Parts: sequence; C-alpha cells; structure tokens
Amino acid sequence: MTFLRQICRLQAALQLLPALEGGDQTLIGGQAVLEGVMMRSPHAWAIAVRKASGEIVSRAEPLDRPSDRRPWLGWPLIRGVAMLGQAMSLGVRALRFSANVALDEALPQGEEEKKKPEISGWMMTVNLVFSLAFFIFLYKFVPLVATTKLAALVPSFRGQIAFNLVDGAIRIALFLLFIWGISLWADIRRVYQYHGAEHKTVFNFESGDPLSIARAQKFSTFHPRCGTSFLMTVMLIAILVFTLIPVSSFGARFAVRVALLPVIAGISYEIIRFAARHRGSLFALLTQPGLWLQRVTTQPPEDGMVECAISALDQAMALERQRGGELVVA
Repeated sequence: MTFLRQICRLQAALQLLPALEGGDQTLIGGQAVLEGVMMRSPHAWAIAVRKASGEIVSRAEPLDRPSDRRPWLGWPLIRGVAMLGQAMSLGVRALRFSANVALDEALPQGEEEKKKPEISGWMMTVNLVFSLAFFIFLYKFVPLVATTKLAALVPSFRGQIAFNLVDGAIRIALFLLFIWGISLWADIRRVYQYHGAEHKTVFNFESGDPLSIARAQKFSTFHPRCGTSFLMTVMLIAILVFTLIPVSSFGARFAVRVALLPVIAGISYEIIRFAARHRGSLFALLTQPGLWLQRVTTQPPEDGMVECAISALDQAMALERQRGGELVVA
C-alpha cells in the first residue's frame, strides 16, 4: 500500500468521521477505523487493528469525560457539544493509529531498520484543516449558493420557509450523494463493514450476553446512537433553526450556518439521546432517516472484523474496571 493511497484513505475516513462515530458519555460507543475498530467506555478507550498478516495490533488508554473535569460540560445542550468535540479528537487519534499500522506493514522486507513512514502530527493537522474546509464548502457554501440562484429564478423560493427547505434539501442530497459515492471505493466499503462490526458488538454487550463472534453476528448493523443518525438529525434540525433566524443577505445566511453549528449539534445530541431510550416517542421519528442511511454506512462484517471489535471492547472494559468505572447500560 503506497503512502499516497494511505493519505487518501485517511482523508476519506476523516470526511466520514462524524458518521462512523457513535455513543455517549454514559454508554459504550465506538468507531470504525482503517482495518479496525475503536471502542470507548466512560473512562477508557481501546483500538484494535488487523494487519494483512492476520495479527491484531491494539492499544488502550484511560479516558476522562469532559464533565469529570468541568461539571457544567455535563449540562443539557452543552454536553452534546463537549462529547462531540471529545469524540472527534479521539476519532482522529484512532484513525492516525490505524493509518500508521498500515504504513508500518507496507515496508518491504529487509527495510525494517529504516525509519518507518508515519502520519505525523503536522500532516494530521493539514488533513483536518482540509477536511473542515471541505465540510463547510460542500454542506454550507454550495447549498446556499445554489438556493440563492434558484430563488432568483423562482420567486416562490424567496420566502424564509421555502428558501431554507430548498437549502436543506440540497444539503441532504449532497450528503447522500457523497456517502453513496465514496462507498463504491473498496477500501471505504471495508470501513463500512467494520462499522457494522462495531454496532453488532455494542448490541451484543447491551444485551447482557457474553461477547462472542457468533452472538454478535446475530444482531443488527443498525444502531440508533450511530453518528450517521446524528448527522441526519443535525441536517433536519438545521432546516428548522435556520428558518427561525430572520436574515436575508447571502453573507448573513452563510455566517449563521457556520456560527450555529454548535447549537444545532447540542440540540441534535439531546434528541438522539432521548430517542435511543424512548424508541416509541415522536422524537424517535427524527432518527429514522439516519437508521435508513445506515443501510449504506454499515455493511455485514466478516467474523474477523467482529473479532477486532470484541478485542477493542474487552480491552476498554478491562481498563474501565481498573479505574473503578460504573457503566450504565440503556
């Protein structure tokens, strides 16, 4: 595997990072990475990555919840933003670990003594900046430009409600097209399989039964706390929030769409959290599109992929117990 290909895989995974991550601060969560799975509990996280040789390389570290250090970060609405920030930071670390495992393995035989190639800190920063810029451009700037031009041609689109409905529809369409299009890449399809392995393993744990490949494979790949559901909820809530903000100029609308991202994320987190515990509630309907989309972002995993997910969860839970953590299972 070339270094350039690994960079491309990493950048693609970074774009998918919010959709591949799931869970909250009182429950087990996880994330698919390149050829592996990261699992986290309230006070620990672990990652397991499989090499082409079949060997599983792993790492486990303690983890503090944001609210452990600053109690106010556990308040409703605020906790969603805090947990999302921590999850994204942890997800980036996990992706970098998995990418470096693959790069290490790519060294030709006999060259082990040479300096190993790796994704350095500055390279990761560049990728993150590019990923954020791409996100704002594709999901904020492009839909707004397209809707503004459509409104100039179709007078009925100029009203506050109609404008934001069209803007939201274009944003969702771009998101769906990206998620589907990137799934055609075999490397990303494997990431989607590891995503399915993560979900099955979490379901196995939540059932109370001992973790095993056979038991985990019986569960669904669709989980209500998935990041895919979170992103779809964010996009739906954004339509409502933007409609309530009485601005009409292009610059003001663009600024609102960027500035209110934390607010929308906080609201969406609370809805996802509530819906996960009350599947019969009205709020649960908002998470249904995300569950449907998981037909793309999660795929049936191979047994070896589930083995990685179980390995990561076992290590996270072992460290959780060492730290005296008490896990609350919904």
